[in-house]
Amino acid sequence: MDINSFQEFWLIVTDVWQNGVYGVDIGKILAAILIFLFFMLIRHMFSRFVISRLKTIVSKTKNTMDDAVINAIEKPLSFLPIVIGVFCATEILNLSATLEIGAYNLNRSLITFNIFWTFYKIVKPISATFGKLKDIFSKSLIDWMIKAMRGLFLFLGFASILEIWGIQVAPLLAGLGLFGVAVALGAQDLFKNLISGLFIIAEQRFQPGDWIKIDGIVEGTVENIGFRTTTVVQFDKAPVYVPNSKLSDNATINFSRMSHRRIYWKIGLLYDTSIDQLKNIRLQIEEYILNNDAFAHPPEVATFVRIDSFNDSSIDLMLYCFTKTTDWGEWLEIKEQLALIIKDIIAQNNSGFAYPSQSLYIETMPSQIDKKEAEPFPQD
Repeated sequence: MDINSFQEFWLIVTDVWQNGVYGVDIGKILAAILIFLFFMLIRHMFSRFVISRLKTIVSKTKNTMDDAVINAIEKPLSFLPIVIGVFCATEILNLSATLEIGAYNLNRSLITFNIFWTFYKIVKPISATFGKLKDIFSKSLIDWMIKAMRGLFLFLGFASILEIWGIQVAPLLAGLGLFGVAVALGAQDLFKNLISGLFIIAEQRFQPGDWIKIDGIVEGTVENIGFRTTTVVQFDKAPVYVPNSKLSDNATINFSRMSHRRIYWKIGLLYDTSIDQLKNIRLQIEEYILNNDAFAHPPEVATFVRIDSFNDSSIDLMLYCFTKTTDWGEWLEIKEQLALIIKDIIAQNNSGFAYPSQSLYIETMPSQIDKKEAEPFPQD
């Protein structure tokens, strides 16, 4: 191989080195890669020192919101060195017009993505300021507002990135109009449940933590009111996911909003209980309830202890009263104590509880029948 051939080979190597990858100098590509790796290393150091320093600073303040904000935007902040690294790497490349446009769009897309990612993450900690609106809006409605804001930032970020790459969002949405109509027809239940959920929250029928009952559907504690379904945890701790339309279209009992809990009994007494005994039993039970602070008293609530009816096997005493507590466990304890007191009062008045019974009346005694059957037949 002569000197001319070697020079020709070297010219080819030089040309490949300078224009080997879409006309971009391989040396600059390697330099760009090194710059990007350097910023990846900076990212680790940035996350370790800068963000930690910010957390230390905000931890010294009395306000807890700034702590929540820093924790929320930690990942977008740690992604910032990558955005800068891509920008610096593309800046040193001698790109063609087409590739330069692509690199420009890539940088804008990364910046846009990081900005809207930060907005998305920051919504939740800032929503703590919405606590002042709880007097106007319910907690569930505020949760829905937060979800709507996060969804809005996601949509705006996605639309902005599409616009950067020359994809017009408005014509795209218009083109999807007919498809959207078809989807809407097939998703009527979805929209019905969504609207029903809005009505439930707006009317404040119940809140997470309330004990509700819908006959034939579910009974338990509300855990979450979602866009489509509401999660109700039954008393056996099994979660039930109920479509919002079921809760909106049916009568709902909200036990958590009771002001008092009721006790309603029919107490059957023996028929041989005298009038004086009945009066004493009724009066002593009434005095116990009216003098006990565990029970609510008139005129706040109605309280009755009255002889109510003559049943088939008993004289019925009606007891109708309310406890001050609405807690089920405390209510059971008060009711148990009342039952023991009533039993003691009835025993002290020499009466007793009646139970279903029947009386059998026989016109002819068996001994007389046996006597007739035992007589001998007359003999001729």
